[in-house]
Amino acid sequence: MDEETLSATDTVKADKNLSQVEQAFRSYKTVDLKVRPISHSHYTAERVKAHIFLCMLSYYVEWHMRELLAPILFDEDDWEAAAARKESVVSPAKKSEKAKKKANKKRTSENLPVHGFQTLLDDLATIVKNTISTTIASKSFVFEKIT
Repeated sequence: MDEETLSATDTVKADKNLSQVEQAFRSYKTVDLKVRPISHSHYTAERVKAHIFLCMLSYYVEWHMRELLAPILFDEDDWEAAAARKESVVSPAKKSEKAKKKANKKRTSENLPVHGFQTLLDDLATIVKNTISTTIASKSFVFEKIT
């Protein structure tokens, strides 16, 4: 391709972005989301399409969660500072000072615990919203409590 269509820098960036796709595949198939492959006995075109849709939807939800929850995850959350630390497009990514501090202290700047994505999911799985009803002195009370 000519330089105007796709520059050398943009080519390297596109290639490096492929690693994000590979990481996404590993994430939703194994580590984080654990979406399993379709068994051969269930193979139909419609089920394969549904499975692929659910895989992509799962990753899309994970991507949004990581974006919104980056400040409490070990993930980078100061992309501008991290990009400024990079010497060139081909050099390895470097963490921002904020991300390094968060990783070293295992606490956010607001002193909250920092999580990996899986430990965050594990913690979120323990949260339950209970509706409690009681009668005291002939009066009924209903309230909600989050564990």
